[in-house]
Amino acid sequence: MQDNHLQGPQRIACLSSETVEVLYALGQQHRIAGITAFARHPAGVTKHHPIISGFSTAKAEKIFAIEPDLILAYSSLQGEIVKECILAGYEVHFFNQKSLAGIFNMIATLGRLLDCSERAEQLIAELQANIAAAQLEATSFTQRPKVYFEEWHTPLYSGIRWVSELIAIAGGEDVFDAISQAPRAKDRTVTPEQVIAAAPDLILGSWCGQTFDTEAVKQRAGWQSIPAVQNNVVFDIASEDLLVPGITAITRGLPLIQSFIRNIAQ
Repeated sequence: MQDNHLQGPQRIACLSSETVEVLYALGQQHRIAGITAFARHPAGVTKHHPIISGFSTAKAEKIFAIEPDLILAYSSLQGEIVKECILAGYEVHFFNQKSLAGIFNMIATLGRLLDCSERAEQLIAELQANIAAAQLEATSFTQRPKVYFEEWHTPLYSGIRWVSELIAIAGGEDVFDAISQAPRAKDRTVTPEQVIAAAPDLILGSWCGQTFDTEAVKQRAGWQSIPAVQNNVVFDIASEDLLVPGITAITRGLPLIQSFIRNIAQ
């Protein structure tokens, strides 16, 4: 009989969606005991595992009920949830990736935790190949459009680091790249006047949990002077395709960003 302790965790609770997708990509989905309701990839995944949390909210009893031997969490928004789990004696690994390098490190860490480092390295290489292909295409563009990315509307938050990096890879220039490395969203707050002054050629938005309202954005006071609004190049990207710090940001978010940039830059 094999000792499960030597095989790593067998009942993993995924409190955020990116670890769900990574575990599937690593062929380790049999270890998942429960997931967040916000998991979207692979398609239909919420039909196959118990739902034990939202993202920033959860009842500890639902997590404890699945008897996890490892809980995977992400971001300060899950801090209180994680605290309850730790106080109850559960083992927790808390990820906090904000950049592409952080995403790759998260995948590599899961590979080590689950004794599948070779597959994790293959996955990282595949994602890096996607990035290299996008960078190569971007070299054929005749210009690098200025891009404003909006993560939230009240107040205005500009893009987190991995989004800013993807914009650059896709062939654009994030007009607020300088503050994209700020660890907290509130430190990426910008004013409407700053956006107007930046004069972006393209506006992209992804409001977490909401549809980016392109028409409302175009009607904001004074924004009609912005080139992106004048040329009607204001677009929505679903938050589950870009604001999830894992595989999807690269495999779905990056191609979408580049498709919008391509239409301007070629």
